[in-house]
Amino acid sequence: MSGYGFLFSILLLVLASAFFSASEISLTAAKRTKLQVLMEKGDEQAVKVLALKEQPGNFFTVVQIGVNAVAVLGGVLGESFLTGYLFEWLSPFTDQALALRLAGIGSFLFITIAFIQFADLIPKRLAMVNPERVAMAIIDPMLFCLKVLRPLVYLFNGVANLFLRMFKLPTHAIDNITSEDIAAMVGAGAQAGVLRKQELHLIENVFELESRTVGSVMTFRDDVVYFTIAEDERSIRQKITESPHSKYLVCRDEIDNVLGYVDSKDLLQRIASEDLSSVIRNLDRLYAKKLLVIPDTLNLSEALARFKETREGFAVIINEYGLVVGVVTLNDIVGALMGDVVHPADEDQIVQRDEHSWLVDGVTSVEDVKKALDIDELPGEGEFETIAGFMIYQLKRIPKKSEATEAAGYKFEVVDIDNYKIDQLLVTRIGAVAEAAIAAAKLAASQGNPASPPNPSDPENPANSSTDRTS
Repeated sequence: MSGYGFLFSILLLVLASAFFSASEISLTAAKRTKLQVLMEKGDEQAVKVLALKEQPGNFFTVVQIGVNAVAVLGGVLGESFLTGYLFEWLSPFTDQALALRLAGIGSFLFITIAFIQFADLIPKRLAMVNPERVAMAIIDPMLFCLKVLRPLVYLFNGVANLFLRMFKLPTHAIDNITSEDIAAMVGAGAQAGVLRKQELHLIENVFELESRTVGSVMTFRDDVVYFTIAEDERSIRQKITESPHSKYLVCRDEIDNVLGYVDSKDLLQRIASEDLSSVIRNLDRLYAKKLLVIPDTLNLSEALARFKETREGFAVIINEYGLVVGVVTLNDIVGALMGDVVHPADEDQIVQRDEHSWLVDGVTSVEDVKKALDIDELPGEGEFETIAGFMIYQLKRIPKKSEATEAAGYKFEVVDIDNYKIDQLLVTRIGAVAEAAIAAAKLAASQGNPASPPNPSDPENPANSSTDRTS
C-alpha cells in the first residue's frame, strides 16, 4: 500500500468513526420536548428520531459495533503500514531493535491521536451545539446501519439483556420528567433572557401549589371577623365599618359553631329595608350560603380543585379536631400564584430595611421568605409553614422578645410578640452586624474618640445581645 492509499484509508476510517460518535452524542442529547414540537409541525425526521429514542439499546449497539470495528481496522492499518514506514525511516539512525520499538510507539501515537481528536472529540463537540438538528441529519444513515447489522444487534443485545436480568437490573431507561427538571429548564431560560423575571416567579409558584398547604395562605382564626346570631345591630355595624370584607362568617355563638356566611352585597341590600340584626338571626331562612369546609391538610392545588368542583370562592378550614383554624378564599390562592402582581406594595409581609436586614411578619410563608432572601433550605422544613413556626421549631419553645436563632447564613430575631403570637421578626445577614460595629468604631476613631472593634465573643457586644442562638 502506498502512502497516499494509507492516508486515504485512515481518513475514511476517521470519518466513519466521527459519524458514529456524532450519532451517539446527538441522539442521546436531543431533547424530547424540542423533537415533539418539530413533530407537531410535520417534520418526519423528528418522528424517526423519537421512534429510535424509544429503543436506545439497538442504537447504542450499532454505535459500539461501528466505533470498535473502525478502531480495530485503524490499528491494523497503522501496524501493517505506518510501523514499517517509520522503521525504514529510523533504521539509518539507530539499531534495529530500538528503531522497531520507536516505530511501533510512533504508529500507536499517530493512530490514537488522530482518532481521539478528529473521530471523537471534535465531532461530539459539534454535535452538542445543536443535537436535534444533527440527530435529524444522521437518522437515515443510522437506520440503514441498523438494518444491515440487525443480526449482530440481536446477538449482542440478547447477551447484554441476559446479563442485566441475571443481576435484576433494568434493561430500558426510565425517562421521567420531574418538576425539578422543568424548574431547571425554566431557570436556564431566564438566565438566557428568554423568560422575564416575573414569568419565572409565576412558573415557580405553579409548582409550589403542590408543596404548600392551604394553611400557608389562609386568614388565621384570630384575624377572622364573624357575626353571631345573638349580636346586636350596633356591634355588627361596627365590625363592618372597622373591618370591611366581601364575606363574613355567621356563627351561632363562637367561631367553632359556624352556620354559614354572608356576602357584603346582600347585607347592603337588606340594610335599607329591614333591621340588620334580624338579617343575621334569620340567616338560614333568608339567604344562607352553602359553606365549603376543607381540612387543613390540603395543599393549594387540592384546595383549588375543591373550589372548582363546588363553584365556591370561600371556605372554612378545620383541623382534625373539628375546630376552625382559619378561612381561605380563591383570591388567597391566586395571590400565592401571582405574587406581587395581585398584592399591593403596602401590604408586603417582607420589608427590606437596608442591604442586609429585613422586617418579616410572623405569618409569612417560609417559601416566600426563602425566595426573598435567596435561601435554598432551612432546617426542619416540612415541620412548619410560617417563619414564626420556624422560630418555634428552632428554639423548641415559644420565644420571647429579642430571642434569636441563626440558620442558612442569617440571624432571625423576634422584635414583636403579642402574648404568645410572634408578630414580627428582624432578619439580618450574618456578618452585617459585626461589620456595622467595626464601621462605627472606625468612625468614632476618626472623630477623635478611639475605640477598638468589639470582640465577637464579648457578652457586652451588641451583636451578642440575643439570649439564645441555635444553628
